[in-house]
Amino acid sequence: MQQELTNQTNISAGNLPADQKEKLQVQDYNTLNLGPTHPATHGIFQNVLKIDGEKILDAEPTIGYIHRAFEKIAENRAFYQVTVLTDRLNYCSSPINNMGWHMTVEKLLGVKTTKRVDYMRVIIMELSRIADHLICNSVLGVDTGALTGFTYVFQLREKIYDIFEEVCGARLTTNIGRIGGMERDFTSKFWSLLKEFMDEFPKVFKEFDLLFTRNRIFIDRTKNVGGISAERALSYGFTGPNLRAAGVDYDVRVMNPYSSYEDFEFDVPVGDTGDCYDRYLVRNEELRQSYNIIKQAMENMPEGRHYVDVPEFYLPPKQDVYTKMEPLIWHFKIIMGEWPVPVGEVYHPVEGANGELGFYLVSDGGRQAYRLHFRRPCFIYYQAYPELIKGGMLSDAIVTMSSLNVIAGELDA
Repeated sequence: MQQELTNQTNISAGNLPADQKEKLQVQDYNTLNLGPTHPATHGIFQNVLKIDGEKILDAEPTIGYIHRAFEKIAENRAFYQVTVLTDRLNYCSSPINNMGWHMTVEKLLGVKTTKRVDYMRVIIMELSRIADHLICNSVLGVDTGALTGFTYVFQLREKIYDIFEEVCGARLTTNIGRIGGMERDFTSKFWSLLKEFMDEFPKVFKEFDLLFTRNRIFIDRTKNVGGISAERALSYGFTGPNLRAAGVDYDVRVMNPYSSYEDFEFDVPVGDTGDCYDRYLVRNEELRQSYNIIKQAMENMPEGRHYVDVPEFYLPPKQDVYTKMEPLIWHFKIIMGEWPVPVGEVYHPVEGANGELGFYLVSDGGRQAYRLHFRRPCFIYYQAYPELIKGGMLSDAIVTMSSLNVIAGELDA
């Protein structure tokens, strides 16, 4: 953090006595550059704070330090190539981005996936939500001075990444799945790793919950800090845990079900004050609900294929491409863009770990999108950050940012 002193004249002294007026004529304030490279900012973005001592008087956020023009790049890539761009948005839960993009293209193409594909996707997406919320809540603990919880649940996150690696060979930026289904069916090793995770999660999560939820220091640092009303949250366009913490019962999985989420029973946790503690509690409860959803998907996994029969758009397995003529032909036609895509305009939202992640796609019939826009929840709710921290202490600004779960990759798409 860099700090410089600036002198500003206070002209609001009014009819104060002369001695007090003289005292107020010149007031020293601190201008503090919080970021863009400070580790407490959780990414590459800057906040220029005007502070009096440690009290924040004003704040001006600056973004764009890692802007990568993903939307424009995607407009110059074939539909199946966009997946590797989406998982660089919120890289803490990248498979949700992948699945959301695949479902958007499937909506344009009029493709209906099988129940097995839907349930497989639900398992992967809820594992991603668990990994994301574990990082958010444990890092919130770190920012209040408690490291133990972070090191404890990080092992669970690694187990989830082991599962992702078994599915697609990657861990962080996953490129999981295909338009029309999954690249391959879940293996016996996948089910073994998933069962191991499901057996271990309740015990580890209970320990994590005990470390923070009733911890006096943690409560004092997060309660009544960075709060926002339901009305203000809606006016900013909040979604996801940050909106639900403010008392608004809105979840895309319930309001606009996709991937057969209507088959699952789960609760949508809602807070009251929209402060840092409520955001923590909402995410904590969502961890439990995601666990229950995965359990239901495992118990009720339908039979069938892991992809839908649309050879015009579903990339065939590489082994078949190398050894069989028909898959080689389909592969060639898809890669070269020889199959027409319907002309149309679609929007598809999914419940990302940070909120409503939406893809607005306009097609002119070409092999690439004519126009593509990513609705990144981080970009929406980060606009409220100056309002949330004004009047608070400098240390509260870090806690507030942490509880919002601002991911720079999603903020600067």
